[in-house]
Amino acid sequence: MPSTAKKIDYKRELKTLYSARKQPALIDVPPLDYLVIEGAGGPYCEEYRDAVAALFAVSYKAKFLARDLAGIDFGVMPLETLWHTEGETTGKGSWRWSAMIMQPEPVDKDILNRALEAVLAKKERPAAVDTAVYQRLDEGRAAQLLYVGPYDEEDPVIDGLHAFIEESGAKPDGVHHEIYLNSPDRTAPEKLKTVIRQPVQL
Repeated sequence: MPSTAKKIDYKRELKTLYSARKQPALIDVPPLDYLVIEGAGGPYCEEYRDAVAALFAVSYKAKFLARDLAGIDFGVMPLETLWHTEGETTGKGSWRWSAMIMQPEPVDKDILNRALEAVLAKKERPAAVDTAVYQRLDEGRAAQLLYVGPYDEEDPVIDGLHAFIEESGAKPDGVHHEIYLNSPDRTAPEKLKTVIRQPVQL
């Protein structure tokens, strides 16, 4: 690693987006670039797990390329997922999803394409790498809160977030968004931290 590499903590730089309080609040989300893989099924299905593995494989490669080419060293951002429903705009419902990892500014299309090519060249790689795309997400105004606990028990918290949205004189206007701040493989279920976000229209 070049000795001149500048270290940047993007979770701290974007603190409003990657941390939250348990009490819901309205925030403004700027346009952000993501590596995205879309699929269907629950969060414990093989397709989703393969997509997550692919996203992290490419994102770590992009991180090291950005360090070497742009002189900026940063931590890979957390896993995020948009949970879609058929014919609706919010909630998990039918379990269609867009799994994604935000790519900070040093990672441009060229670096991400190089990272994708490097992972695709490996003999053993997650199958979902073939479907990864680079997309910009512009959520704008949104309501969010921090949920601590098992993923399967978050529904009452989501209901509370939607009640807050209604009380604020707004309405849901976009896709249910979750940001996973720690890993279920290394964290007890009761200590899992999830930012739950819902774009709104005032």
